[in-house]
Amino acid sequence: MSAAAASPPVRPQPLCLVLGDEDLLVERAVQAVVDSARAADPETEVRTLRATDLAAGELAELVSPSLFAEGRVIVLHAAHEAGKDTAEAILDYARTPAEGIVLVVVHAGGNRGKALADGLRKADAAVTECPRITRFEDRAAFVREEVRGSGRRITADAVTALLDAVGSDLRELAAAAGQLAGDTTGTLDEAAVRRYHRGRAEVTGFSVAEKVMAGDRAGALETLRWALQLGVPHVLVADALADAVRTVARVSASGGGDPYRLAGQLGMPPWKVKKATAQSRGWQADGLASAMQVVAGVNADVKGVAADGGYALERAVLALCSARRR
Repeated sequence: MSAAAASPPVRPQPLCLVLGDEDLLVERAVQAVVDSARAADPETEVRTLRATDLAAGELAELVSPSLFAEGRVIVLHAAHEAGKDTAEAILDYARTPAEGIVLVVVHAGGNRGKALADGLRKADAAVTECPRITRFEDRAAFVREEVRGSGRRITADAVTALLDAVGSDLRELAAAAGQLAGDTTGTLDEAAVRRYHRGRAEVTGFSVAEKVMAGDRAGALETLRWALQLGVPHVLVADALADAVRTVARVSASGGGDPYRLAGQLGMPPWKVKKATAQSRGWQADGLASAMQVVAGVNADVKGVAADGGYALERAVLALCSARRR
């Protein structure tokens, strides 16, 4: 047996700061810590809560060593929203962390709650940066890394084609890159991307969302059912619906105008602004407000709240089409 094979798994550092507001990257960073802890100790317990939900003295209880010395990972989300007392309690603990406990603090970055993030850095927390990805070059780099992680290569033209076909949502990009890497052979080139997406365009989450935003009730339900039959993950359809609603709401609120100017202001590609502008003509402000509530609800449903994610998506599609007619 080699020395590398005999080496025990390395436990994560006792303090971890996940800094940024790019949701997919934040989720991956937190999961990486949990996976590392469980590789070292499969019995590791994981507790997840928002920093704003911590009651007085609750943090001390959460990080108290167990009588049986089980490992524990405590994940505190939205730490930038923590009150003064909670932030001070976190920093007090960070100065002398308990053995066997891993505290993961998720902070959106920026000026809100900055003293907490700075204090954790000074306490030698392991920092994972997860900033919002808005630039084309950064999204392209993300796609290249996703493909490389699957053991494949992708040309520059293919990266551009994939971004054109899928858009800027990181979840959709990650899923598309993974599907391409798994379903094709050789270096991924532009022709492979165009061929793949032309053949599967009718069964993506974005196709369902486009029909919903256009008010095509029958078409949206038919496309959704095809997508579910072919195994498109529920969460990707829910994310596509949410992205479409948020995009139309943001473009509508901007007041319109030159799509290239708006693209810079909103951090979107011009083609997406043009599409959302056209879609927004069928929506009123109250309908968009209702739609935002619908997509928030279905996002929770497909992540475990609802017993049947497919049924939850059908209900959401019907509710969104109804909201458009307001």
